[in-house]
Amino acid sequence: MHKLEEIVDRIREEFDIRTKARDNALAQARQLTRACSLAIRAVHRNDLDAMNEQLSAAHKLAKPLSTDLRDHPDLYNAGYTQDALKEYVEANITCALIQKQPLLTPDELNVLNATYLKGLAEVVGELRRRILDILRHGYSEEAERLLGYMDDIYSVLVTIDYPDAITFGLRRQTDIARSIIEKTRGDITFSLRGEHLEKAIERLSGQLNGQQAENRNEADQKSD
Repeated sequence: MHKLEEIVDRIREEFDIRTKARDNALAQARQLTRACSLAIRAVHRNDLDAMNEQLSAAHKLAKPLSTDLRDHPDLYNAGYTQDALKEYVEANITCALIQKQPLLTPDELNVLNATYLKGLAEVVGELRRRILDILRHGYSEEAERLLGYMDDIYSVLVTIDYPDAITFGLRRQTDIARSIIEKTRGDITFSLRGEHLEKAIERLSGQLNGQQAENRNEADQKSD
């Protein structure tokens, strides 16, 4: 029985290590998710200083989350860990596309390929949000540029035809991305038609005003 106690003590020691690693990972995941959310909010507000500050904070949080848990595969692959890293990917890609900057690769972000693709899929929703903000002020070619990125993302995601066990459920997110893109394309088309209609009304109004002025001149000449 003495040996059994030693065995259990070793097990307890290993559980203590894993529990500490899990608690640290949960705290880092929450902080990382918050930093990523603040970075995305900042880029939508065109606050580049805050965006860069939050992305830098996110990078400092993501690096140990990715490396410290490599000795604990179950914790590294846990939902809360990969969800936080997915948010990290989403924040980096969203900010890069809006600011016309190069994209970072999965290796540069130190994330799993499946996590990278899931983060990429969620970028579509943030680009729609950006486009809707733009369209509030009228049609813009910037909205078309961002829609082009949305199309590019979907065109890539739809080619990833692998089981959900490999892609962590990417197929469902790809379907959602397609729906978002279709709605956004409709919003842009509606805005463009509205702008064309407004310009047509302005031209017609100008022609009518010109014709009325011409008629008044002719009437004045006849009265003289």
